[in-house]
Amino acid sequence: MKHSWLIDRRHVLRGLGSFVALPLLNCMQPLGAAETEAPRRSAFIYLPNGVNTLDYQILSAGEDYEFSRSLKPLEKHRGVITPISGLHHPGGLGHHHNCQKIWLTGGHLGPTDRNSISIDQRMAEVTSPHTRFHSLEISNKGESLAWTADGIRLPGMSRCSEIFAYLFEEPKDGTAAQRRALRRKGSVLDANLEEVRSLERRMGAEDKGRMNQYLTAVRETEVRTRRADAWLDVPRPEIAEADRRRGDRDVPQTQAGEYFRTVYDLIVLAFQTDATRVVTFSSGLEGQGLAIPELGISQSRHELSHHNGDPGHMEKLTQSDTFNIEQFSYFLSRLAETPDVTGRPMLETTMSLFGSGMAYGHSHGNANLPLVLAGGSGCGFRHGRHIDLNQGHFEGYQLEQPGQHYRLCSRPANENAHMSNLLLTMAQKMGVETERFADSNSELDLG
Repeated sequence: MKHSWLIDRRHVLRGLGSFVALPLLNCMQPLGAAETEAPRRSAFIYLPNGVNTLDYQILSAGEDYEFSRSLKPLEKHRGVITPISGLHHPGGLGHHHNCQKIWLTGGHLGPTDRNSISIDQRMAEVTSPHTRFHSLEISNKGESLAWTADGIRLPGMSRCSEIFAYLFEEPKDGTAAQRRALRRKGSVLDANLEEVRSLERRMGAEDKGRMNQYLTAVRETEVRTRRADAWLDVPRPEIAEADRRRGDRDVPQTQAGEYFRTVYDLIVLAFQTDATRVVTFSSGLEGQGLAIPELGISQSRHELSHHNGDPGHMEKLTQSDTFNIEQFSYFLSRLAETPDVTGRPMLETTMSLFGSGMAYGHSHGNANLPLVLAGGSGCGFRHGRHIDLNQGHFEGYQLEQPGQHYRLCSRPANENAHMSNLLLTMAQKMGVETERFADSNSELDLG
């Protein structure tokens, strides 16, 4: 099959009387190009409003740690998970509910700041030449965790049947109609680029910087459009009836457990069929985390997080935390029991990050973020320990003095422990060739 978007590897730029060779680009690699190892995948799952950190915090570092009450559902996965304490985003400190926006970007929040590309999209630049879909964004409230190079949030899907149809159903209006629409879109982009190039010659340095950011986004859209065109000739994968029954249905979000597990089943199926290798799932917004009626919890996570020390509200928040972690544990079990194309458990080649951009919701503390990295042993991760970057920078956890502990969740003990270091390390394991991401200042030792 000929792919109209492919660029010859030997292509050179012939301008100003010179010949400039291009580097190896994603758009030089054909669909389904041979790979030297099993595909690597990444999933990012967001929990809004932090946690009841008094019941969540693990007290000791290393391999002999004891699971906290909230993290108990993950104890059976001890050998394939790494809880991480002490990380923060410097650009998010003190910015309350907006922390979700930069959880995967490491950007800065402020009236004049603009967000940057999220790490999942950096990963997708590497993986998308091999998959039908660049990435998959799921959000039960429609606002995803993914951001483009020009700081635009990608939309998220929430209905399970909609996600299933997007991944596995042929277009209802037919392939020909979809191809015409894609090519019209391509023509508009081409026309815009011609005009932009003529305008660029009259711009100052600052405007050229902004225009370059815009052009990056346009080129990204152009490549995605051409790839989508090529994939129209590739049949969708056959889906087993049991998997169809499991994923092709609508579950109301009032049935939180069933909804979460169905979403996780869809992510596993997307990975198993190699529809995409990068997925983000926002399980709620900071102001709209799901209530859990099946546990008798009618309040949203936002309401529970503003507990003002009330024991009843704090207990419900712990129950909500534990419930959400149980669903993540279900996801890890599904990955462990599902083989990839090589016959290995997908958990070995799938890295998943679960956590929040907030630690202590009552005062909107954005330090000491609750984070769990899971899977990816085949990517070079060594699990079975608690990585605690607070150690050596404070006098120890003081859960019996909540005020002391809450301060740790508002101001970082270790100023150099940037969450972008973790995101950078994950990106490198996915094949992104970079030594820096956002405000990273080192790699995180996860090997």
